Amino acid sequence: MRRLRFGSALAGALGCLALSVAVCAALWPHAREAGAILAAQDDPAALSDIQINSALRANQALVAENIEAALAAGDSDLANSFVELARDKGIAVSDELSKRVSDAVTEAGSASHFAKRFATGFVVGNADDVASLSGTVAGDLFVYGDIRDVVREGKHLATGEDVDRLVLGLATVGLAVTAATYVSVGGVGPVRAGLSMVKSARKVGRLGEGLTQWAGRSAREVVDAPVLQQAVAKGSVLRPGQTISAIKAAFRAEKAGALVRLAKDVGRVGEKAGTRGALDALRIAQGPKDIARAARLAEAKGGQTRAILKVLGRGALLLAAGTFNLTMWVFGALLALFGFLSSIKATTERATEAWLRRKKARRLRKEAAAACLPAAPALAGAAAHG
Repeated sequence: MRRLRFGSALAGALGCLALSVAVCAALWPHAREAGAILAAQDDPAALSDIQINSALRANQALVAENIEAALAAGDSDLANSFVELARDKGIAVSDELSKRVSDAVTEAGSASHFAKRFATGFVVGNADDVASLSGTVAGDLFVYGDIRDVVREGKHLATGEDVDRLVLGLATVGLAVTAATYVSVGGVGPVRAGLSMVKSARKVGRLGEGLTQWAGRSAREVVDAPVLQQAVAKGSVLRPGQTISAIKAAFRAEKAGALVRLAKDVGRVGEKAGTRGALDALRIAQGPKDIARAARLAEAKGGQTRAILKVLGRGALLLAAGTFNLTMWVFGALLALFGFLSSIKATTERATEAWLRRKKARRLRKEAAAACLPAAPALAGAAAHG
């Protein structure tokens, strides 16, 4: 009966062990990917690679679907970004679809389209593509754009109307950077372009909420409001020299470092991923650290950056809370499984030791009983003779 109970216990333990091994084998690929994600959490390029590969495995039509959606929305730049991503990942894109993307890119880059968008950027100061950004930057480099924004927002400030202090601060910093651009013969051009892109993103509502709050606080520190009110009271776009001299007195250069660093990182994204790539990064960023990560991603991925940001969102820049929690859950499950296996191992060892002890005790009892049997007849004969 004891043997039967021990055999049942041992069979149960072995069954649990087999089940645990099966569960471990099923969890291991996920655990390996989770480990890779944790290891890459400080490297945006490596982190996005892992997550993009996972997304592509889950949906083989991901690239084609996004290309079609981008073309339908008139965004040839995004469609081309997905073509580059497909090429890098070895995913086939049909010749017909590739030709449609190529034709759309050619149309967007045509002289007539470029001229129209350039003029819009120059006059209005809003940018959402290369052409309009070129116009915006040109207007800012000729100080027209920044003076226009400072005078407009400054007059709002003087009259008590609603003021976009972020645009005001960016334009004020822009005037100082523009002067540095001319002095260095374009050496700080990326910063100038970055400031223009941040301004444009703010105007068209494509600046992330967290980044807007941070930049707004930084912009307030850059501008001396009372001095600026006096400067713009008589300022005008038609008198740039006088207006710039007056505005310079309201500019706190020692407070502009954070905004300049942000603009530099935005400029780096624009150089590698294009204007719309920079605007996409500004839309999802919650702070300057996100933009710094986006710059690293763009430098590593170039034209693929927009496609990556489209698929992963802010998760391309850092390990999102949900992904982190899932990763830790997988590791926790594996640790629990290993603990379970260890308990099975310890239980099996204890059961085996107990069985061996019982077996040894039975053998000793049998040997003792066998040793006592010859002595019994001898004692009986001695008693008879007596």
